[in-house]
Amino acid sequence: MAKNYLIVGGSSGIGLALAQILSSDGHQVWVASREYKPELAQIKDIHHIVWDVQNPLSGQLDILPETLHGVVYCPGTINLKPFHRLTREEFQQDLNINVLGAIDTLQNTFKHLKNAKGASVVLFSTVASALGMNFHASIATAKSAIEGLAKSLAAEWASSSIRVNVIAPSLTDTPLAGKLLAGEEKKDAAGKRHPLGRVGTAQDIAEMANFLLSEKASWITGQIIGVDGGMGTLKP
Repeated sequence: MAKNYLIVGGSSGIGLALAQILSSDGHQVWVASREYKPELAQIKDIHHIVWDVQNPLSGQLDILPETLHGVVYCPGTINLKPFHRLTREEFQQDLNINVLGAIDTLQNTFKHLKNAKGASVVLFSTVASALGMNFHASIATAKSAIEGLAKSLAAEWASSSIRVNVIAPSLTDTPLAGKLLAGEEKKDAAGKRHPLGRVGTAQDIAEMANFLLSEKASWITGQIIGVDGGMGTLKP
């Protein structure tokens, strides 16, 4: 059965990979992002919504169907600095993009999700929320808030048959991480820090998101799932 999904931040990286998977499976996909990118034109029947998540919603999601079977919130930031060099404004920006945008999205789609009588929400954290890592103070703070939000909503929305889960990746080869993985030397060095010997791909993470959206995951909610090449739990 064809279903309806909203992906916020779906014009590149993990969100784009997930949009391609869902569309190829015959589902209707709405993608919200700051701008329409050419890659979206390659996806069949994609619906695009212009929204910069740093700004509050003002009706952009009104075009969504009455029923949504899943919402995925992908926007993230990578602002790695020593704690004493991070400004209040940088902390605020990370919170705006990672947390407040997700809150805005979910408050404006709750009724749509409830109508599905069996919907799924997927949010994104980071391995750095559980594993202390140098220079990650701002992003770890924001993503830890996402984990708390997800667990709270998973409890609150269970009676509405809405599941809420979080994927916590390690370093993934996406446009967001472009500077960290510029060149084969940096990519190889980053890969060697992971027990499985490589960094993640957008497809790696999108496949887990697709599973969590599916009925195969119908008894999974309130979970923080590491898709991180073993980084968060192993030290070979």
